[in-house]
This record gives sequence, C-alpha cells and structure tokens, in this order.
Amino acid sequence: RWRRYAVKKLKYAEELLDVATGTADLAIEIAERNKAGHITGMDISTGMMQVGQGKVEARSLQDRISFLEGSALDIPYGEGSFDAVTCAYGVRNFSDLDRGLSEMCRVLRPGGQLEILEFSYPENAIVRKFYDFFFTHLMPLVGKAVSKDKGAYLYFRDSVKGFIWGEKMVGRLSAAGFTEVSYKPLTFGITTLYIASK
Repeated sequence: RWRRYAVKKLKYAEELLDVATGTADLAIEIAERNKAGHITGMDISTGMMQVGQGKVEARSLQDRISFLEGSALDIPYGEGSFDAVTCAYGVRNFSDLDRGLSEMCRVLRPGGQLEILEFSYPENAIVRKFYDFFFTHLMPLVGKAVSKDKGAYLYFRDSVKGFIWGEKMVGRLSAAGFTEVSYKPLTFGITTLYIASK
C-alpha cells in the first residue's frame, strides 16, 4: 500500500532511476502503472537484482526495466540524466546520507522529481509503545523463526530507530540541493514519503 501510494504521487518520467532497487518491487509498480517510459534499477547487491530480474521477466517488463550494479554514493551517470529518482527503504542504509542525497540531486534534471519512502518512528506515544514492543520482542522472534538470523532483524530495528525522519530529513534534503521538499507520514508514522524537486 505504501508503494502504491508513492507511485500514485509520482509524476510521469521518461527516464527514471530507482536507487537501492533491491528486488525491484517499486520499479515494477512504477512500470505497471505506466509512470515511466524506462526505469533503471540500481543497487550494490547483484544477488537482490537477480531476484528482481526474474520478477521483471515474469511480467514481461524487461524492455521497460533494466538493472545496473552501482552505489548511491557514486551514481555512474552524468548530471541531469533522469526525469525522476526514487528510493524505497534504502537511504537509512547509506554509509554517507548527505553524499547519497547529493548524488541523487546531481543526476536529476532541473524540474525533476525525487521520491523517498523510508521507515520512521511514530510520534504518538501510544502508537510508539506498541511499535517498540513489536520491534523489541515480536519481530526478532519471528525473524529468527523464519530466517534463523535474529541479528538481521535487530539491525533492522536499530537502523529504523536510529535514523532521522520528518523535519530533520527535510533539512538534509534541502541542504543536498532539493527544493519544494514535503513529507507525509503514513500509517501512524511507521513510514514516511518524502517528495522534492530540483
């Protein structure tokens, strides 16, 4: 639902870059809703992109979505190469957030649109109490049962709780060169959609 909402708010882009594309879920949603002519999914994980490639081929979207191994901190494209840049649940894992945001701004053409979906921390005290209980007690147990790797789910919890959101993220986006920055918390603030222009 969060991805669908983000795609609904996305303007049509002839060339779109999906940073930290992972298994291409957002790229596929964009293509299926005809919000881009061509999408380049970029990620540092070739294994995840291989899974994404399989999904793309299963939907006969290989002429609309292509993949490239690359880092958000050094995007291998020239200035103003894309009409839109998207990133779903990837920016909190950037080793240098400001550099990653600046790179996304650099490759975006003037007037282009940026969309970032990222987990955030609910501000409502009651929601936050349940959120903390889920993250601290339930999610690691489920994660260990499903993947046998409790540590990965503890990292997920800590990376979400330790990341910035809301006005702080708006400030970093503005400092990176973006304009008209706005944000909308979704599902009690569990995730946030950031939209900006260049």
